[in-house]
This record gives sequence, C-alpha cells and structure tokens, in this order.
Amino acid sequence: MTAVSCPALFLTAPASNQGKTTITAALSRYFTQQGKVVRVFKTGPDYLDPQILAQASKQPVEQLDIWMAGEEYCQDKLYQAAKEADLILVEGAMGMFDGDPSSADLAARFGIPMAIVMDVKGMAQTAAALATGLANFRDDVQVAGLIANRCGSERHAELIRDALPENLPLLATLKRDEAVILPERHLGLVQAAEVKDELEERFGAAVEWLKETRDTGLLTLPKVVSFAPVKELAQTDVTTEVQQSLVGKTIAVAKDAAFSFIYDANLIALKSMGAKIVFFSPLKDQSLPEVDALWLPGGYPELHAKALSENVSMRQSIQDFYQTGKSILAECGGMLYSLEDLTDLNDACYPMLGILEGQGAMRGKRGCQGMQTAVIPQGEIRGHAHHRSRSANTPEPVGHGRRQRHPAPGEAIYQQKGLTASYLHLFFPSNLEAIAKLFSGENL
Repeated sequence: MTAVSCPALFLTAPASNQGKTTITAALSRYFTQQGKVVRVFKTGPDYLDPQILAQASKQPVEQLDIWMAGEEYCQDKLYQAAKEADLILVEGAMGMFDGDPSSADLAARFGIPMAIVMDVKGMAQTAAALATGLANFRDDVQVAGLIANRCGSERHAELIRDALPENLPLLATLKRDEAVILPERHLGLVQAAEVKDELEERFGAAVEWLKETRDTGLLTLPKVVSFAPVKELAQTDVTTEVQQSLVGKTIAVAKDAAFSFIYDANLIALKSMGAKIVFFSPLKDQSLPEVDALWLPGGYPELHAKALSENVSMRQSIQDFYQTGKSILAECGGMLYSLEDLTDLNDACYPMLGILEGQGAMRGKRGCQGMQTAVIPQGEIRGHAHHRSRSANTPEPVGHGRRQRHPAPGEAIYQQKGLTASYLHLFFPSNLEAIAKLFSGENL
C-alpha cells in the first residue's frame, strides 16, 4: 500500500470556548456546498461535537486520540479518510498544548498544519503576540495561520494583521455574530438530533459569515498532507477467535434523546467481532427486543427522568433481562438509569431500574472528567469520565478506573450477575478481547 495525499487542516485554539466547533462546522458546510467530500475528526473523547460536525459535513465523524485509541488506530483512520476525501478537518480539544497527548502532539505526529482559532474581543496586537508564541512554542508543529474570531471591525483586523510576522498569516477575520453560535447545555453542545432544523439555519448563516472575511486564506483548500497506511494495525490484528467471538449474538443498544453517547468506533468494533446490533428506545419502546446482551450508553437521562420512570413496561423488561444473568454494560447515564432512583436538575426524584443498588443525583456545575483505564477481570479498557452527577449507597466495586496520570483511584466499577456499571465511557477498540468477554458474560 502507498501513501495517500489530501488537503488537511487542524483547528486549534489557545483555550476552550474560542469558536473551534462553530468554525469547523462552518468550513465543513462551506466546502461541502462546493461539492467537496469533507471528512472531519474530533480530538479526544467527545460525543456532542461530532454529532454537530457530522450534520455539517454530511459525513461520519470519528474521534482521534493517541492515548485512548493508539497511534496506529489514528493513522489508519486518517489514511482511510484521505482515500475518499477532498478535505480532512480535525478539531482539537481545549488549548493547543493542553493534555498529554495534546492536540499539538496529534498534529505533529501526522504532519497536519494547524490553524489557531482565537476570540480576539478586547485585544488587538496582543492577539498577534499570543498567536506568535503558540506558533513558535514547538519546532515540530506547523502553523498555517490565525483565525481571528469575534473581530470588531476592519480596523481591529488591520491592527492584528500588521502585528503578525510574515510567516504567520491572518487566515480569516470573523465578525461577532450571534446567529452562528451553536446551542449549548450543561455538558456542552446540544445533541444534533434535538435541534436539526436550527442547526441548518446556523450552518447557512455560518457559511455567509465565512464569505464576509476579507482574508481569504480559509476559503481555499489547505496544504496537501501525505497519509501513510499502517502495515500491521494492532487494533485489528487480533486472533480469529476474537474476531468471531460475538458471532451469533445480538446486542441491544439504547439510543434516543436520553441515551446517545455512542462512539461509532464502538459499534464498528462489535460488528467486527460478529455481533448484530439492534437499537431501542427506553423512552418510547415498551420492551426490549429478543437479544443476548444489552448496552446502556451515556446521555442525558436526567433531562428525561420522568418519562423514563413512567415507562414502567420497559423498566420491567430490563429488570427481567437482568434476572437472566445475561450481559449488560451501563455507562455513566446508563448507570444512573440502572440505579434505584435519580434526582434531576430540578431536585425531583424518580424511580429508575433498580438493578444496581444506590441513588443518583445531579450536582449542578461541579463535575468529574478525565481519561481513565477501566481495570476489570475481563481486562483493561481505556476510556474517560465526564459527568456532573453523583451516586450514593452503591455496592462494593469490583475495581476502579486507573487515572492517566494521577495516583488516586478513578471511577468505581460495579459487576453483579451480568451487569457491569460505571461512570466510565469505554472505547471498545482499545481492547477487543476484553470487550468480547464483557458482552459474552465471561468472568462475571
């Protein structure tokens, strides 16, 4: 196999909330309207941004994370995308050098030039100074230029442009425009399916927003990058036994407004091992389909606690399934649904499944997040935690997450009968063998 070349750009920033997702979505839709196939990737463990970007680009959006997925996995995803795309966009997480590995680490590893998105409200030459410092912080990072977001006027843009060095161009100056801002809620952006029509309006406004810039560097295809194939991809180089380990098994996956934090990579992993996937709605369906295993992913059960509670028929169906001892994986929101009751953001308490002892409750703005490895009898599976709730009176855990760098124990992991429950969101491709055991009920 030979390398494949494709224009590519990595959208980064000095911090969160600078406008990366808005601009990435706008670029995706702009070039899609030009007849280009745009493949977008999101750095790090994120469920909401990819939903927005998938609608904007009309293409699937997957996560890239060197720690969670591995370098070879990321390399293969970029290579496969480059074979079909006219443009690859990667949206970074947090600040340019935040995290280990950081957005800059990922961009440097694959030679993707970075565009720095910066909210320049309240500064001019200082924006140029900050961008210059970021661009020169590391020798192995290529910086294509600066995108000045929320720029007040042409004079404002001129001050920034004139202060930048010649090798750091101003790619775009984007005015302040409330019409392009993406809707948000307590864990980040709103799920795309909830606001599909509104998003279409904002994408349209964002394309016009891009066209208004006097600096046109962002409206032409970026530098072409060469993406090499992986000779032996570790994630898929597994034994035939693992590849066939879920053949004949049907796995029910909860998917609706309450449960939607699902990596496409996880579904692909289950299918690669032979599993059949069927989706169901704990909100609307009356009972589980006939299946061999159940996955309750994360989401927003706290926003739908009343409806989940009132669907007594579904609750009974899942309780009956639990009593069979068949495998159930409950992650974060799925774990909250598994508890005896859940107190929502308005302090209203509703009964839940009751297949795991304990109570769940929302806790406002304070929360927990971070990369962790689930250490369980089936093996070690990488993932992350991101929640603003707490659980209490739960049983003794079978293990805890191992934090990426901090020595303190991570999230508790519970196993009883066929149930595995935790706040952790697992990335299945990080250990296919352990995932196969989990859904097959081994070591439970």
